[in-house]
Amino acid sequence: MKLKLIAGSANPILAQEISKKLGVELSAAKIGHFSDGEIQVKIIDNVRGADCYILQPTCSPVNENIMELLIVADALKRASAKRITAVMPYYGYARQDRKAEPRVPITSKLIANLITASGINRILTMDLHAGQIQGFFDIPVDHLYGTPVLLKYFEELKLNNPIVVSPDAGGVERARAFAKHLNADLAIVDKRRPRPNEAAIMNIIGDVNGRNAIILDDMVDTAGTLTKVAEAIKNAGAITVYAASSHGVLSGEALEKIKNSCLQEVVITDSIPHSGENKKIKVLSIASLLAEAIMRISNDESISALFV
Repeated sequence: MKLKLIAGSANPILAQEISKKLGVELSAAKIGHFSDGEIQVKIIDNVRGADCYILQPTCSPVNENIMELLIVADALKRASAKRITAVMPYYGYARQDRKAEPRVPITSKLIANLITASGINRILTMDLHAGQIQGFFDIPVDHLYGTPVLLKYFEELKLNNPIVVSPDAGGVERARAFAKHLNADLAIVDKRRPRPNEAAIMNIIGDVNGRNAIILDDMVDTAGTLTKVAEAIKNAGAITVYAASSHGVLSGEALEKIKNSCLQEVVITDSIPHSGENKKIKVLSIASLLAEAIMRISNDESISALFV
């Protein structure tokens, strides 16, 4: 099958990098709006019988980007594409993944239903907020991790006496695996969240005194939790405090909070596009990782070697 790459408007720079890594030009497509704001899509290139990949993280503006993904998929389906894969390095609406209290939605399942109904045959994503979201789909999901990209960076830093910190109990497995690869110790922060996007630090399990700490999480949103965890670790005697995360949502006053925090550096990937300057933020590219996965899927090869 012919491999076709279609870039949505959510992260055009990452799409261009993936295109270069694969040596495949982005297929011509017109994505615009009608005068009332409705999304207008036209695929210019012939995609009949093609293996199509829509490069579209569902980041902010999340509703716009989700609708664009669905409409592009519908256009490809009606143009007789052989297979349609949604490449979503960031999966939006993932945080509501269960009924934690009465009368709330499970948005991650709702989005999965919409994606499946649009005609998409396969999902390629990275660092889902919760692993069980893979089970919300009735189509194959290839779930990559940003760990190899983040690990390489910290290995090159060669931090003395490092310790990896999980900011909550739910991230222990992720942090433990990261610490194992770095030959570092593990610490856990016990926190309680009184309100959404707010966290109260209660206790640090593990000795961070005199250590170079790396806080590992799947995403940085408002950075409220992150900066409080960093402050608690610093107060417990850590020499420096780094943060590593696959997804830099960075909403609200996140950039200002990070700038004024005790964090040495926040390392994120380009799964979500970033604008604005902040000397404390380091952005790593996942283009090579995604390009390799796309090529292996297209050639019907195993991608298990990428699941690190």
